[in-house]
Amino acid sequence: MTTPFEDHPLRYALVNELHARPFPVLTAPCEAVYLAIKEPVDAANRDRRRDMDHLTDLLRRHGSVLPEPGATHYSASLGRHELKWESHTEFVTYSAFSEGLSARAFDPAQAEIFPADWLAAAPGRRLAAVLIRVELLPATPEELHDRLEEWFVGESLAVSRILGSDAVIAGDFRIDPAGLMRFAVFVHPTTGPRRIGRIVQRLCEVETYRAMSMLGLGRSRELSTVLNGLEPRLADLVTAMAEDGRPAEDRLHELLAIAAELEAEATRHAFRFGATGAYEAIVMQRLEILREQRYEGRQSFTEFFQRRYDPAMRTVKSAERRLQQLLERATRAGDLLRTRVDVERQGQSQRVLESMDRRSDLQLRLQHTVEGLSVVAISYYALNLLSYFLLPFAEHWHLPKPVLTAVLVPVVLGCVWLGLRRIRKSMH
Repeated sequence: MTTPFEDHPLRYALVNELHARPFPVLTAPCEAVYLAIKEPVDAANRDRRRDMDHLTDLLRRHGSVLPEPGATHYSASLGRHELKWESHTEFVTYSAFSEGLSARAFDPAQAEIFPADWLAAAPGRRLAAVLIRVELLPATPEELHDRLEEWFVGESLAVSRILGSDAVIAGDFRIDPAGLMRFAVFVHPTTGPRRIGRIVQRLCEVETYRAMSMLGLGRSRELSTVLNGLEPRLADLVTAMAEDGRPAEDRLHELLAIAAELEAEATRHAFRFGATGAYEAIVMQRLEILREQRYEGRQSFTEFFQRRYDPAMRTVKSAERRLQQLLERATRAGDLLRTRVDVERQGQSQRVLESMDRRSDLQLRLQHTVEGLSVVAISYYALNLLSYFLLPFAEHWHLPKPVLTAVLVPVVLGCVWLGLRRIRKSMH
């Protein structure tokens, strides 16, 4: 019997993740209230148990079934609303869908599914709040035009036909007095519930990821203020490198301080700038999926984003590039200064070696002088000793002492000189 081939332990979990967040199934007319909550600081490393506790509190108020611990998505019925909850990397979202329409268009009372005291206890702050009204496409363009003029601010209104004219979407991307952003979806009677659900979901995602990506705009402005102070310091330091006579090592310490500040800023902003790029890509991808067509000569959602959103993203990218360029300039300046420091240290070492050579020469000369004096001193004592030793013999031969000394002087000097020379050779 063959042993069954074992699956990777994460195989089923990874496949299930593909189907874990289905689109809502909605039938026109209906309304949707959408909420995204994010902790202001270090949201990616937040305590997700607090998110779960907050969801549980809402469910208990309506007597709904509670999710399993550690869940990242959940759906439940809250009275006449269908709730959909999702946990993302930096935020959590709540979507509440209800059939039918309120008598008043975009009635703030629709958002009361999320009570004010419950919102106040949220582990984070409201990042996005959207109210979406889905109704059938009016019979005439004039009727649709009248509704748009009544509901939205014309200056920023964006309207598009989407998905092969299955629907018309509209929104002005403004926050109303109730703190909600409004979108209207007008669907053809033949548009299926799943397609309506996808349209509503895409609009919520566009607004959420737009808000998330524009968080980088505030960071880029803060960074620009810091760089406005660091850039002149770096420029002055590089210019002064060739003008003053200060030691390069002193300049290097100043440069290292600037480089350390730049690295700290790069580390502090790296995650937000990276996330901004990722969220921007999601926004543009969601707009592309909608397959927009111009409606009655009005600006589309894509055109609105090109005019109002793209400049903000370019500002973020510009600040990021500026930071990287300053880091590269600081690195190049550091390389130049380190080269100057090495050259200066080599010059110092060369001067030390020359000084040592001079001292060696002086020591050699002193040694030769001492050796010469040593020959004289040793010869003197040797001559005296030898004279005392040979004096009895000289008297026997009737040889005067001065004559004996005169005879011994060259002999003793020669012997001492030869002896010291042999000793010096043996030492080498």
